[in-house]
Amino acid sequence: MQKMLVIQTAFIGDVVLATGILEKLHAHFPDASISILVRKGNESLFTGHPFIHNVLVWDKKGSKYANLFTVLKQIRRSKYDLVINVQRFAATGILTAFSGGKQTIGFDKNPFSFLFSDVVRHVISEGDHTMHEIERNHELIRSFTDDKAARPRLYPSAADMSAVAIWKTRPYVCIAPASVWFTKQFPKEQWIQLVQALPEHLQVCLLGAPGDLSLCDEIAAACAGRSVVNLAGKLRFLESVALQQDAVMNYVNDSAPMHFASSVNAPVTAVYCSTIPAFGFGPLSDNSHVVEVAEPLPCRPCGLHGKKACPQVHFNCARLITTPQLLAVLSK
Repeated sequence: MQKMLVIQTAFIGDVVLATGILEKLHAHFPDASISILVRKGNESLFTGHPFIHNVLVWDKKGSKYANLFTVLKQIRRSKYDLVINVQRFAATGILTAFSGGKQTIGFDKNPFSFLFSDVVRHVISEGDHTMHEIERNHELIRSFTDDKAARPRLYPSAADMSAVAIWKTRPYVCIAPASVWFTKQFPKEQWIQLVQALPEHLQVCLLGAPGDLSLCDEIAAACAGRSVVNLAGKLRFLESVALQQDAVMNYVNDSAPMHFASSVNAPVTAVYCSTIPAFGFGPLSDNSHVVEVAEPLPCRPCGLHGKKACPQVHFNCARLITTPQLLAVLSK
């Protein structure tokens, strides 16, 4: 039996997108033992996963580098046939290069790529084609699978479904209003306008991490009289995915909840403020929509990732998005 390890210790959205590699490996090597390495906090994404043999965890917060070498020892003991590194940073390059794997694959932009057995170019776009992140990731395994990138996939359990069933008794939309980055986050006032304008028969479920509780409280309080449930900090990752799966629509920022929706092919509308889908991180569901400012702005995008504040102060990439734009996707 072949033993394979996929390394993706970045943030949660990146881990979700990397699950496409897991899907493709399992499809082509159904008898292989597949493991994944993630940062501490993301391991619950794989609870009950049907074909993941083992989830390795790197604790980056306490004794980061001591923990790194503890993980390296674990990897070396496992004697993997194939180690695939999705990241381009030195720490995971060390894990890959010294993993003891018979075959080690990673991107050319990793500082330790010269020690990998196979090196793949990391490309943002090819000619007129902008590559999605799942396509970039797929390049790592294309030579021994096929030419088609697999969509990300998460597997909420029956228990996850049961935990959120209480909020599925009537048609509902999910809104995940927060983001780590200010310029990726649609403003609170505009989320409130959307909630107030949604058809009255729709229940609204607000999703987010514990740190998003106050933002969601403010949105719910401003929408008194509407059926709004604040679930920020109350659901585990896979429970949130289970709730998104059957929503009439999931409204999200350019953030992890967008990829959660894609992972179960749930309807999703991604609101893009300072970033753009052309960076390759857009929604992938069959019923997916992108809402962004209608008029081109000379300052947009202002970077590959979000910023702590709008460099031009006005934040027009978000402020000029209208509620009718967001409502229009429901009729589609």
